Amino acid sequence: MMDGNVAAHFAKRQEGTLPGNLGMEWEEVANGRARGRLTVTRGHMAPNGFLHAASVIALVDSACGYACMASAPEGASGFTTIELKANYLGTAKEGETVSCEARLVHGGRMTQVWDAEAVNEATGKTIAVFRCTQMILYPKG
Repeated sequence: MMDGNVAAHFAKRQEGTLPGNLGMEWEEVANGRARGRLTVTRGHMAPNGFLHAASVIALVDSACGYACMASAPEGASGFTTIELKANYLGTAKEGETVSCEARLVHGGRMTQVWDAEAVNEATGKTIAVFRCTQMILYPKG
């Protein structure tokens, strides 16, 4: 588990990577949960004018991954995603904000299962539900 301002740690760590380039902001990253958001820009859109599904996946998967690290068992060195699924129920327009909340469903020594929901803050509607399974990694030795 991580101590201190974990959200600030990940905000700094993501600079220059996909989550940073997409403008993700983190309110909370803690043991068993994470909350964050992004403001939709043209760079988040698909050529058809709708929010690109991959932008939503990047947000919810990052929330689950950051929270996974904050929830890692003693001795773990990291994780890797072994499964993910999303159901899309809506979209967001350029200029709107999409928020997400991730929560731990199962926190074992070898795997974690996470659920997350993406919400269009302008409408209050859920635009995607997401579930992933993370395999916990340990140093070889």
